[in-house]
Formats: sequence, C-alpha cells, structure tokens
Amino acid sequence: MKKIKGGVTAPQGFSAMGLNAGIKKDKKDMAMIYSVVPCTAAGTFTTNQVKAAPVKWDQKMIYENEFSQAVVCNSGVANACTGEEGMKYCEEMAQETAAMLGIDKESVLVASTGVIGAQLPMDKIVNGIGMLVPTLDASLDGGHLAAEAIMTTDTVPKEVAVELMIGGKKVTIGGMCKGSGMIHPNMCTMLGFITTDVNISKDLLYEALSNDIKDTFNMISVDGDTSTNDTVLLLANGLAENKKITEKNKDYYKFVEALHEVTVTLSKKIAGDGEGATALLEVKMINCESKEQAVTLAKSVVTSSLVKAAIYGHDANWGRILCAMGYSTAKFNPDSVDIYFESKVGKLKIVENGRATDYSEKMATKILSEPEVTTIADVKMGDCEATAWGCDLTHEYVSINADYRS
Repeated sequence: MKKIKGGVTAPQGFSAMGLNAGIKKDKKDMAMIYSVVPCTAAGTFTTNQVKAAPVKWDQKMIYENEFSQAVVCNSGVANACTGEEGMKYCEEMAQETAAMLGIDKESVLVASTGVIGAQLPMDKIVNGIGMLVPTLDASLDGGHLAAEAIMTTDTVPKEVAVELMIGGKKVTIGGMCKGSGMIHPNMCTMLGFITTDVNISKDLLYEALSNDIKDTFNMISVDGDTSTNDTVLLLANGLAENKKITEKNKDYYKFVEALHEVTVTLSKKIAGDGEGATALLEVKMINCESKEQAVTLAKSVVTSSLVKAAIYGHDANWGRILCAMGYSTAKFNPDSVDIYFESKVGKLKIVENGRATDYSEKMATKILSEPEVTTIADVKMGDCEATAWGCDLTHEYVSINADYRS
C-alpha cells in the first residue's frame, strides 16, 4: 500500500467538481461526486438526536436501496431543523441531480453543512446542480475543487488517496472531508466522502466502515459539540475488477487496512485544522486493561479545555492530563501512571508513577511548541491501547464562533 496524490477522483470511474453557486458570496459552495457505474454504498451518521434532513435522506437511501451513484453537497446552509420542507428539498436536490445525470433519484445521496435552522436557497441549489453536472472532471483537479467546495470554517481542503494490490488488481481508495468546528467523538460538523474501485459486497463494505469509524472519526474532538449533520459515505464501484470480496479473507483485511489509512489521515487533518488551532494534539493511552478503558481515558484528555489551553501555551501542565483521566469514569491507579510528551524534536518523560520527574521545562516547552504534539499515558494495567486526536484551544476559536452567522 502506498499513498498517492489525489482524493475522491483517484479511483477509476469517479469524477467530481466544486464551484460557487451563490450560496456564499465569494467561495465555492457546491460539490458533486459521480461514478460512471452504480456503486455499493455504506454510510455512518451522527448520533445526535437532532438529525439534519440530509442525514435522514441518506440513511433511507443507503439502507433501502442496493446501489448509489452520485453525491451532491452544499456548504453554507446545513438544512438542519428545517422540518418537512427540509426533507422535500433533499428530494428535490436528488431529483434534479438524477434527471441531469440520467440515473435514478434513489441513487443520489445528498449532504449539507453550514448554519443550522435556515432553509436551503433552492433556486441557487438547482442552478448549482445545473453547473456541476456538465463540468464533472475525472482528473485530480476535479476532486480537489470538490474538496474546496465543502469547506466552511476549514482553512485547507482535506484529501488523501492510497493504492494497493488486491487479487492481482490495482485498487485505489480516495477520500475528502471537511470539519473544523462542532467536532466531537461519535461522528463529528464533519462530512467525509470516500470512493474506491474495489469490488466488495455491501455487507462487508458497511462492516469495514462501521468498525473503522470507532478508531478514527469517532476519536477526534475540537470543541465537544456533536453535529446534526455528521456523515461519512463510502462508495465502491468495482471497476478495479478484483474478485469480489464476499468473505473476511486476506483481500478483505488488506482493504480494511487501506481504508484505515485513509480515514485516520482524514481524521488527523480535521483535528489539526480545528477552528483557531495552532497544533494537532494526539493523545495515546497505552498498556490499558481494556480497549474501553483506553478509549474513555484518551477521549477525556483530548476533550479537556484545560489540557487544550496548556498545549496552546506550550505549558507542560501534566496535572491537567492526570486530572482529566481521573474524572473520565475509567478506573485506574494514578500512582502507577507514566506520562510523556513527544513531538518531532524529541520525547520526554514528565511523570513517573504519578509523580513529576526531574524533567527540563525548557525541553518540554520546545517539544510542545511544534505543530504536532503527542501526549502518552502508560497506565500499566494490560496491553490495550487507544489514540484520540484534537487540537489546542485558542483565542481565535472564540472569535470564529462568536460571530459565525454574521
């Protein structure tokens, strides 16, 4: 397996485009992904009880239909808390896209991101669909433009692609996502679109995605807010022509490994681009008694406002880490925990058996001044581990969200 350039158009048979349809003043705000053949599809969605209309539409389409073939997405308006009118607009988006592409309405998935509570400007949406379809581009540029068009407060587009051999055939997986704020474990306002030319059954595609999400997108947090619109869609068109994966064999696990590389890369891109963030914070819990314990501890630390603020200040305030572990509800012995800080400039043990080591504050500050910082807690209770990703908490985060609608 190797990483290659590109995103959702890297696999065979997929094209995409992103452009400005007038929902936003001067930024791209609509995107489309299309496969030349119908795709097996899987999706995972927000756990928030308040689910946006596109989430409900996609759940119905994926669960009740065998194939999907296109995704249309708008940025700027979330189509959340919009009642029956919002659902009608989802259907209208799908119908308009299907008519222009010559495919079934039920094979079109929709996604929206942006301000909650506002109705979609359907005149602009319909016009945007009319501009997207004839400009769909199978090159890497098409995928990149689509990645730009789904951004809200993101500062950079987020893409990744990998290729590998399965059954003697070259298989590619590509992805793009958006997310910067309202990000919290349990599907994070994030949208993720993953495409692949692998030939795989719907059941195994869904199992691969749903199992992987637990260790990737569900392990990131920017601000503790779980969105109404969180969606990850995975489309597989089979054009790699490998022998269809219908059982959990060697080919299946190779696909699972490659999918994980895509999702963990996208997850880290979201966490590192948190609103106002200056650093990606990685939290590793090692030698835990169970996976559940490790996940609980890692999430508690990565979501701690005090830990996040300390990372912003490049302050090795390890007491905040131990404190966050302590209120996590996971049982452990604080007097046995070792804590380390690590970045590309080095690794430093700052706590041993629950007490501070004679570490260098200067070296700690140097480590914490890097754009990617890792904190490691060794719980010494077993051999299970978990990793969570987040970011520092800055003044800029408040500024961005204080006037988000204006």
